[in-house]
Amino acid sequence: MNNLSKSKLLAYRQCPKRLWLEIHRRDLMDLAASSQSAMLQGHEVGEIARKIYDPEGRGHFLDLEKLGFRALFKHSEALVEEADTPLFETGFSANGALALADILLPVSEGKDRAWRMVEVKSSTSIKDYHRDDAAIQAYVARSAGLPLQSIAVAHIDNTWIYRGNGDYRGLLVESDLTSEAFARGVEVESWIEGAQEIAASMSEPPTSIGEQCNKPHACAFQSFCWRSMATAEYPVSWLPNIKSKALKACVAFDASDMRDVPDHLLNAQQLRVKQCTVNQEVFFDADGAANDLATYCLPGYFLDFETSMFAIPIWAGTRPYQHIPFQFSLHILSEAGDLQHQAFLDIGGNDPSRRFAEALVAACGVEGPVFVYSARFEKGRIKELTERFPDLSFRLHAISDRMVDLLDIAIERYYHPSQQGSWSIKKVLPAIAPDLDYGELDGVQNGEMAMTAFKEAIALSCSPERKVEIEAQLQRYCELDTLAMVRIWEFLRGS
Repeated sequence: MNNLSKSKLLAYRQCPKRLWLEIHRRDLMDLAASSQSAMLQGHEVGEIARKIYDPEGRGHFLDLEKLGFRALFKHSEALVEEADTPLFETGFSANGALALADILLPVSEGKDRAWRMVEVKSSTSIKDYHRDDAAIQAYVARSAGLPLQSIAVAHIDNTWIYRGNGDYRGLLVESDLTSEAFARGVEVESWIEGAQEIAASMSEPPTSIGEQCNKPHACAFQSFCWRSMATAEYPVSWLPNIKSKALKACVAFDASDMRDVPDHLLNAQQLRVKQCTVNQEVFFDADGAANDLATYCLPGYFLDFETSMFAIPIWAGTRPYQHIPFQFSLHILSEAGDLQHQAFLDIGGNDPSRRFAEALVAACGVEGPVFVYSARFEKGRIKELTERFPDLSFRLHAISDRMVDLLDIAIERYYHPSQQGSWSIKKVLPAIAPDLDYGELDGVQNGEMAMTAFKEAIALSCSPERKVEIEAQLQRYCELDTLAMVRIWEFLRGS
């Protein structure tokens, strides 16, 4: 019997098949860039946590990559007996499981030494799987003989505002889970037993697809498990907003193709998608779309933002995971039909928010509709800017009040089978303006890539030549977003 890591036990908790595939068929794993980014983010939060809990740097950090498991466990055993300073990444093994403690803090318990464990998470709240995590950590550590007094989960406080100068005190808040974690020992034992049985099996468990494929995390084996759905002519995954229990059950156990889903399980939007897809028909309420837009007179402003987020804020006055706007594109369509383009982009490395806000109010004028695609996002960013820069709040609010959401009109009035259940601009555009192609862009082709490019550009390691290259890529991408909105507006309006 091999010792199973905490991550393996949590994989078992999500789905027994996932655990089996991780052990026996890792070659089928699809590690998305987002997953790798999340891991890097977790490491960054862990480094900050060590500085918060050990500001004098007196503690001991055990590096698994350098030591290996055998040496790490040996060092851990010695340190918990002798050390009186914080310990980081200490390892424990017992009863078929192993775990690494993010943080151990020495505490006095009468005449004897005891320890307080803190597990650090990059999320902004306690999740159910964090509770499972704490239960496993407590069980393994106590079973290995650690005198564990308490265990807590520390997560990011997204209301906390960074003061600057590397002072991250207050970034993390703790939730004590001692009573709950200690009481779940028998439950953890059953997980270990079940996971060991799955790990030892030579046969893949017959687990059906379902909510566990994405809960609590998107599984890296989806492409393998969903292969039958991928071969369906009209996959049920194209049905938008699958929320009803009856429809979820149908998709999980009976249906891989839309034609297998009874119509009575579908709402109006889903039924439209099914009918248009199966019949290969286009739905377009041209009169309704034209009427929706008829009241908005030119000049029209077509606006799109690009933002970046940092789990650990790097600029004073910003919060964890706050969307920091660094770029906008604006196409202006005059009454005479002339189209002009204005843009803003700041990759200098300082907080771009103030310059962004000033450029935005200067570019958007004082009258005329401001067309966006998914207004909730742009309105949210403007609200945040008004809170940071009160002197600009009146003009920023005025822009927000003028916004017209083209996405809402598109959802209500248009659907093409090629959209595959999505009304994202990158799905709608090929149907109505195939001459505009995001795939022809060099480097940056979507919002996530734009965020990654921005972070690369502001890094000290970015060369001047590479920065120039990134700037051009970002400009072309964002400009295409607003040009696409112009074309969608023209189509919906009947111009």
